[in-house]
Amino acid sequence: MYADPNDALPIYRWRQAPKGLATRRQLRERRLRPGGQDPVAVIECRGGKRKAWLYETDKALPVRPMTLAKEAALDKAMAKRQTCPACLRRYHHCLPLKTLGSCLECHDGTPADPGSYTSLASHDLAAAA
Repeated sequence: MYADPNDALPIYRWRQAPKGLATRRQLRERRLRPGGQDPVAVIECRGGKRKAWLYETDKALPVRPMTLAKEAALDKAMAKRQTCPACLRRYHHCLPLKTLGSCLECHDGTPADPGSYTSLASHDLAAAA
């Protein structure tokens, strides 16, 4: 551990943080959220190239429950990222729309596994919103 002169938070190396501290991702895995608390430390990953804030797990709060409106909004956003604009198939993964503009089958003819997508008619939640 050493102190960062710029923000005065202690900095720990990868896997060297004390117990009781967790990143946002680690909190989320435990179904917790920071809950308004400020970070208490920083962890460095990959030789100092990446950093993550650390929060006290004792002060963390449970995640808020998913409402139907939130679920519909998330599904609508994911539908936009997963639906090919050319063939209108919704895939079970996000498509490279920024680089290719469509699914691989529409872009270069690579056949798609029928188990990796659904037809447009079956997007009930996203279509309703």
